[in-house]
Order: sequence, then structure tokens, then C-alpha cells
Amino acid sequence: MKSKREKVVVRTSIISIVSNILLALFKAIVGVLANSVAIISDAINNMSDALSSIITIVGTKLALKAPDKKHPYGYGRIEYMTSFLVSAIVLYAGVTSLVECIKKIITPETSEYNVFTFVILVSGIIVKFILGIYVKNKGREVNSDSLVASGSDAFNDAILSISVLSSLVIYLLFDINLESYVGTILSIFIIKAGIELIKESVDNILGSRVESDLSRKIKKEIVKDEKVLGAYDLILNNYGPDKYLGSVHIEVQDKLSASEIDKLSRSISKNVSRKFGVVLHTIGVYSVNSKDKNVVMAHKEIRDIVFSHDGILQMHGFYLDEEEKEISFDIIIDFKVKNKEEIYNDIYDKIKNKYSNYKINITLDIDISD
Repeated sequence: MKSKREKVVVRTSIISIVSNILLALFKAIVGVLANSVAIISDAINNMSDALSSIITIVGTKLALKAPDKKHPYGYGRIEYMTSFLVSAIVLYAGVTSLVECIKKIITPETSEYNVFTFVILVSGIIVKFILGIYVKNKGREVNSDSLVASGSDAFNDAILSISVLSSLVIYLLFDINLESYVGTILSIFIIKAGIELIKESVDNILGSRVESDLSRKIKKEIVKDEKVLGAYDLILNNYGPDKYLGSVHIEVQDKLSASEIDKLSRSISKNVSRKFGVVLHTIGVYSVNSKDKNVVMAHKEIRDIVFSHDGILQMHGFYLDEEEKEISFDIIIDFKVKNKEEIYNDIYDKIKNKYSNYKINITLDIDISD
């Protein structure tokens, strides 16, 4: 049975396909009759949009395949691959159009515009504006990068088509033919849009930083429980739109029993899943010593040393083992800091000098999420 999201993506894509094919046919006929490379370029771009929508439908269908032994997290990331293909098609359409426009500039040909040409272009602009807004809004509604990309492209097409219309008006009024130059500008904008869409698709495929708003909300939800003293190292792996699996570390007092921690972990997982649709498959625990005053004092002194350095974002997971004479904790240094190793070594040396009888273990964590 189709999900609501799949139905929206497929229905929106079909509307986009039909609209773009009709526009492409009309513009291609008008472009050939008028011998206008700008209008023909516009028609090519409409056909690329139709092909993009077809790829979006195929990608959505494939992404909904059930998980199997080889792909236990499902096929959701296929949508990012189809988004990349859509972006590549946009880029190809722009390059193809640019080549044709340059040829026309080098070897000019006479264009023949008329009222019918004007009506077709105006109609195309109106349809593209409406289609772009509709597809983009639907894409945001169901969190579909492919639909958002298609909608943005359609909206940009409408804006760029105005330039083609402007060249037509100038030709009709002043008998000055600028359509090859306008087509060149249009092609450059299409190429720019294609490159930006490819960059966004590559970011999704490679895995980009979790949205600050989402990570902060999840951590805020976790620390609502009074037993949780802090939430750190939140890692979210994206396996397709609206499908996050992740892990987090929490700090709790050492007096909690195993059963209390188990109950707490289950409660956190349930709340985060219900409110954000995120599955926390692992919740690690940092034990905070609340019984030994000397440990509490050592924690404060070491924390002061750590945060006396610029670029330190976080310190957590502090643990002092009196029996083994070992002090362990994690620090996070801002990505902007270039001399991370120098800061790390300085922190280590200062703590080692102050606590010379202890083995010092400092883990340099990555700034994964806000």
C-alpha cells in the first residue's frame, strides 16, 4: 500500500511531467519556426525538467523497498542519488544550451518573432511560476529533496524565461536581436543552478552535519529528565528523508543502579522517537562521581585548565579512578582552530604537572553536532 509521502511525490511529479512536456513541445515548435536559439534552449530545459520528474518518481519507488540482509537500513538514500541525477541533468541542459547560443553568436541567424510567439512565452512563464511554487511547497511538505530541487528549477526557469521574453519585446519594438546573448545568460544561470544542486546532493550522500535546530532540540529533550546531567556526542546517521538512526552519551550520577539507568535509557529513546522520529539505538553513559569531594574538586580544577584555552567547545565524560590512578575525559575543539594539537598538548602538560601521580587520558572528540 502506498504511503502518503509516496502518493504526494508521485502525484506532484506526474503533474510536473505533463506540464513540462506540453511546454517543451509548444516552445520547440515556436523556437524552430522563429529560428530562436533562446526559445529552443528554453524548450530543452523544459524537457530536462520532465526527465527529472520521471527520475524522482523512480527514485521514490526504489527508496521504499523493504530492508533486506544486504541493506538492513533500507534503500532511503536512493533518493539522494536520484536528486544528484536530477541536478546533473539540469547542468547538462545548461551546458548544451550554452554551446548552441555561442554558435549562434559566432554565426548569427535571423529570427522571426510574432504575436503567437509572445503568447506562448507569457503562458509558459505563468505556468512555470505556478508549477515551481506548487512543486517546491509539496517537496518541503514531505521532505523530498528531489521535489524541492525540481520546484526550485521550475521557479528559476520562469524568471529566466522573462529574459527571453524581454529579448522578443526588444526585437519587435526596435528590431534589435539579442536572443543569442539572452540565451547565453539563461544558460549560465541554469549551469549555476545545476552546480549548486549537485553540491547539495553530494553533501547528503557524503553525510553532512546535523541541523543545529534538530540536535539542540533532541539534547534539550534528553536533559529534561532530572537524572540526566548532560547530553553529548549526539550522532545521527541519515538513511533517507525522515529516517535518522543515532547514538548519544548522557551523564548521570554514579549512585544510579543498572535498572534505573536501563529505565532512563528506554524513556529517552521513546521520547526522542515520538517527538522527532529519530531512533537512538545506543545510549552511552558517563558516570559522574558525586560521593568523593576530592574528585569533585579535581573535576573543577581540570575543567578550569581546559576552558582557559581558546577554541574549546566542550569537556565531558570526566572520570577519576583512584585505585588505578587514572583520569579520563573528552574535549571538543572548534573546527576553526588550526593548532588543535598544540592546544591538546598544552592541556595535557598542565594537567599532568598538577596530577603527576595519575595517568592522563584525554580523548579529542570531533565536533559532530551542536
